[in-house]
Amino acid sequence: MTDTTRRAVMLGAGGAGLAAVLTACSGYGEPTADDAGSSSAAPSAAPSAAETGSETAAGSGDSAANALAKTSDIPVGGGEVFKDAKVVVTQPKAGEFKCFSSVCTHQGCDVGGVEGTDIVCPCHNSRFSITDGSVTNGPANKPLEEKAIKVDGDSITLA
Repeated sequence: MTDTTRRAVMLGAGGAGLAAVLTACSGYGEPTADDAGSSSAAPSAAPSAAETGSETAAGSGDSAANALAKTSDIPVGGGEVFKDAKVVVTQPKAGEFKCFSSVCTHQGCDVGGVEGTDIVCPCHNSRFSITDGSVTNGPANKPLEEKAIKVDGDSITLA
């Protein structure tokens, strides 16, 4: 005879419910096998280069296909975080591009964005200079690691 506890029953029911919800939501907004041959299926919105950390350009060379961004995507006196690549690209002065790790040196959180001339970590509000990655406001006490990039025409790629 098995001893079935109320907790075991609830866990089993909860797992089944979660599986049903995940199954129901997993295909939301994505074409199904039935849509594969149909031209009437609406395409899903593609994420921006900043959201994916990459950008593709049809008809361009390999460096453009592997580009983090176009130079015009990075504001002068600001920057953009590329989450997938775990970097932040900045443009302190017109035509001068810098790249730093997006991992905060305080406790390893991902920086959240660029505010003015600071790269900001949302976890404890550490701030880093867009010019050299140095700490402008703690609690971090080490600069962000600089990363090598290549600017080729209007394409910015990791070197």
